[in-house]
Amino acid sequence: MSAADLSDAALAGQLAEAAGRLLLEVRASGMFDGKALGAAGDATANQFLCHAIRAMRPDDGLLSEEEKDSAARLDKDRVWIIDPVDGTREYGEARADWAVHVALAVQGVAEVGAVALPGRDGGVVLRSDAPRALAPLAGRPRFLVSRTRPAREAEAVAAALGGELVPMGSAGAKAMAVVRGEAEIYLHSGGQYEWDSCAPVAVAAAHGLHCSRIDGSPLVYNQADTYMPDLLICRPEWAERVLAEVARL
Repeated sequence: MSAADLSDAALAGQLAEAAGRLLLEVRASGMFDGKALGAAGDATANQFLCHAIRAMRPDDGLLSEEEKDSAARLDKDRVWIIDPVDGTREYGEARADWAVHVALAVQGVAEVGAVALPGRDGGVVLRSDAPRALAPLAGRPRFLVSRTRPAREAEAVAAALGGELVPMGSAGAKAMAVVRGEAEIYLHSGGQYEWDSCAPVAVAAAHGLHCSRIDGSPLVYNQADTYMPDLLICRPEWAERVLAEVARL
């Protein structure tokens, strides 16, 4: 089967995995470190992903963090939304909590997604077409927060629910930690962009997790303004209580 014959989900998965391998090779070259490594990784992965998507899905739109945006995507029902390196700082620091995001939004909905975690467990790719059973629910909720700027709402809700804060790097790593049973709640209110959450939301939703804005409204993609103020990805068992606590703040 040629790449052009792959399903959208299979294509997303293969692209995320391949981009992850490229990023590891760039890091292993030893030619860059710190911010220079992050810049080299972003450029390399972006060139690969954008070229492949345009070749394999020429009629679809494309939005990438590392490419100049084009209003032409707004006229498309199908738009690929990618983040070549989600967590550039963590990648540049040779940490494991960074990710590669490849998603397809259809009429504004995050329908298809793959999130690669190249630095975890020898390389992991979580896909919207291959959901896994969720782990047993922990008694005390674990809230994933930024390593450097924990969201005020997350801190307040965690305190109200007797939860524990778990610092972690990229948005994709945090969202996949909920999918993988390493935490229960990812509540973010510090602002992101569409490429930060589209693939994670597609994967999380396919695994049965709750995904919404922190006021409970839906997440809508392929907008003219790509800024997304907030996000909630959590185990469905906690969604109602978390949203209620946010509403009280």
